[in-house]
Amino acid sequence: MTAVGLISDVHAKAAPVREALAIFARENVQYIFCAGDIAGYHEELKETIALLAHNGVRAVRGNHDVRYIEARGTANADPATEYLRQLPTAIDTVIEGRRLYMVHAEPPDVCGGGGIRLLDPQGIVRPDRAAWWQHQLADCICDVLVVGHTHQVFAERLGALLVVNPGSTAFNHSCAVLHLPEMNMRLFALSGRPLKPYWNWSEHLRDKA
Repeated sequence: MTAVGLISDVHAKAAPVREALAIFARENVQYIFCAGDIAGYHEELKETIALLAHNGVRAVRGNHDVRYIEARGTANADPATEYLRQLPTAIDTVIEGRRLYMVHAEPPDVCGGGGIRLLDPQGIVRPDRAAWWQHQLADCICDVLVVGHTHQVFAERLGALLVVNPGSTAFNHSCAVLHLPEMNMRLFALSGRPLKPYWNWSEHLRDKA
């Protein structure tokens, strides 16, 4: 059995990433993946990238990462821009005989847009959304699809496919450990706060008020 650490939407906030990495070390995680949006919202991008790079985290590019790159341009490129620019838009790998595919929003390599939204505001899977996405993902040839972007936390079997969103370390206060080949996922709360399965922008504005 192999333990895989999953984080996403870290949004340049270093402390929850550091805490997630400590959890992964305690859980004997062998691989760590980040489903994008390393930049955005907070101001600790350099420190956050250093944590990811130092711990060998494999990451994909998210929509906030694209915005950061575009805002800097080639004339004002810095090490953070170069790190984000070299990230792939998707990762396709095999662990313990299970094919894992990761993209920020939705396959094959979408960084933004609506993303895969399965939950209602109470954090419950909506059957109509699950059925719609099962149909949409029917041609997705993998065992585990890892996504971020929506700030929703779930591990849902859609047909033979396990679709996983570990949530945002910054806003859902969550990370996950996926065990392969069993395809079981365990969630962990971060920052001494309850894990929020569902988060949206209005909550961010309310928290800042």
